Amino acid sequence: MPPLGGDTLFAGMYAAYDSLSDGLKATLETMQPVHSSSHIFGAAAIAADRDENEARYKNAAAATQEAIHTVVIRHPVSGRRALYVNDHFALRFEGWTEDESAPLLRYLREVETRPENVFRLHWEPGTLALWDNRSTWHCAVNDYHGHRRLMHHITMEDCALEAAALERTSRRHP
Repeated sequence: MPPLGGDTLFAGMYAAYDSLSDGLKATLETMQPVHSSSHIFGAAAIAADRDENEARYKNAAAATQEAIHTVVIRHPVSGRRALYVNDHFALRFEGWTEDESAPLLRYLREVETRPENVFRLHWEPGTLALWDNRSTWHCAVNDYHGHRRLMHHITMEDCALEAAALERTSRRHP
């Protein structure tokens, strides 16, 4: 643990979704953003700061794929709707240009990171945190320069996500 700093921020995507207007919720359920990590973890990103990035990201050649997800997902266990998009990895909405997509992606990020949707965890020896990546963002606060923060991260596999719009459509058309 660093002597100061190194907290983790957790943003709740259920609360973010719940805070949206009904009109925006309906619109977002039909939208599909194109996601990619190549601009962060790919070869070009590593080349931009080779000393720092080459040691951290050892799979640059694999960071070339794009994926299309829905903006709103339905949790497979609870059934709750949550936002499932962020402006770090969402490049644009399918059928939209990056310039057209940018304002809506920025707005969604503002909603997702409002203080009422974010919890700040201060780590102490013995702290254990469990969260569901399907409905929670997490981000380490990089405020412990010159010190090391060592964490152990375990990922458990579970059932796949479902698009909220698909669930809604299936109710109308059995």
